Amino acid sequence: MLKGAASAAALGTSGALGTFSELALAQANLRAQITQIPGVGKGAPTDADWQKVGELCLGPTKASIKEGEFKGVELSFMGLNNQNLHNLLFRGFLKPWEAYTGAKISWIDLAQADYNPRLQQAIATGTVDFDILEMGAPFEGDVCGKGLASEMPDWVKKQIDIDDYVDYLKPPVGTWNGKTYRVTIDGDCHNFNYRTDVFSDPALAKAWKDAGNASEWGVPKTWQQVQAVTKFLKGKKIKNQNAFGYLDAPKPWGGFGFYFLGSRASAYAKHPDDKAWLFDIDTMKPRINNPAWVRAIQDVIDALPFEPADQLNADPNTTGFQQFLAGIGSMIPWWGDIGQVAKASDTSVIGDVVGFDILPGSDDVYNSKTGQWDKLASGPNHAPNCAYLGWGVYVMARVNGDEKKHKAAWSAAAHLGGKDLSLWMVMYPSGFQAHRISHFQFDEWVAAGYDKKYITSYLNSQLASYNHPNRAVEPRIPGIFQYYSIAEDELTKIFAGKVDAQAGANNIAAAWEKLTDQIGRERQIGLYKASLGV
Repeated sequence: MLKGAASAAALGTSGALGTFSELALAQANLRAQITQIPGVGKGAPTDADWQKVGELCLGPTKASIKEGEFKGVELSFMGLNNQNLHNLLFRGFLKPWEAYTGAKISWIDLAQADYNPRLQQAIATGTVDFDILEMGAPFEGDVCGKGLASEMPDWVKKQIDIDDYVDYLKPPVGTWNGKTYRVTIDGDCHNFNYRTDVFSDPALAKAWKDAGNASEWGVPKTWQQVQAVTKFLKGKKIKNQNAFGYLDAPKPWGGFGFYFLGSRASAYAKHPDDKAWLFDIDTMKPRINNPAWVRAIQDVIDALPFEPADQLNADPNTTGFQQFLAGIGSMIPWWGDIGQVAKASDTSVIGDVVGFDILPGSDDVYNSKTGQWDKLASGPNHAPNCAYLGWGVYVMARVNGDEKKHKAAWSAAAHLGGKDLSLWMVMYPSGFQAHRISHFQFDEWVAAGYDKKYITSYLNSQLASYNHPNRAVEPRIPGIFQYYSIAEDELTKIFAGKVDAQAGANNIAAAWEKLTDQIGRERQIGLYKASLGV
């Protein structure tokens, strides 16, 4: 009865309980039930938990699909296995769906660093060997723009309650040429994660003052302060352990590592009076070698000697999961995973001493139109990096010729992107962060076991990033990850000391120009303008 009521609520039908208020109550009860599996602070969820949640959230599927309807259908699903999450959770969530519908799913699991090359190979050769794809919106220009994806049916839009997405993830995100392709399962921005115990430590406060600093010891609000704190903490102790400040991630990560330089650069490079920050709007001329980006690159060079030994070989998985969550370092940018894993895994040692904010600002911001650094009357410039626009589930066009397979693929995607299931995914370690309006009901998180102060800080850091008037949003243009991968290769040379920041940035810009010409400059300009709403 509970499942049926939940499905009716999701589909907007009257259902067996009769009234909308009763349906809403039933859905609330379901949400409360699944978020107690296993309960925040009660250990990391297991495959049995994933399957149980998947079973409880089958109501919408049962309302539109007959039992055994997809018997004989075989689907292939390509996605990540990063941190043993993503695809591994999907397996658990979809096992009850497979048992009910009769369909069978085979899995293509990819490490994060291997994802972009594998997808680009399929795009370039036209050899799509998967029916369902976990993919981020930046790839939509490559995949949807080339007709490789299947358009979302209207019944799926109703089942997943597509209007519940936060505004910055609504169209044009998830669409191409006015058609909808994406079931959103994630919302992305880099927020600022920091150690509250480090920035409230009286011994460090005294040492900071004794070192001649005029400001009070506390959480940095600008990148200039981040640099100063990182240099200060070298050689200091916290809880009898070596203290470190900011953790950079210089090692390439299949294009995804570029976002971490982007988070250092956005406050320098994204001017409030200019929607662009990666390329000039009218020419696609790269800005990666302008003074703002070069400053960010130089910041990394200058900070690395004050960070842990061998930091040059740290990728974002290392900084987030092997360092920060393990108690090493006091500041990192990352996606929402850090806040979930800190409280709902068996690996974190900092769950009680981590706080969150939007990314630091800058005392000044580079004005690409005048070639000058501006100091804003409003104070430091903030430009939260809405990195990657979140993961989604996409059905490939290759199923379009088989009605039964087409419906099965979209049913699987709709199950993974269901409103209630999504709440569980953003509360627990999954690889995904809040992306629906309904995810920001703080009391649901507290009922699941989160501390009110903690979860308020965590969710507000994301809301403030999503809604920031100067947020830095990347373009959904063809080849975007080719640009990022080129940059990572050149940045490796810079951080290894083989070339200086400006020369290395010039090399990236020259390679980006060549890529733009290969793809088609005029088309790229048009798509870039459209992505920025110009």
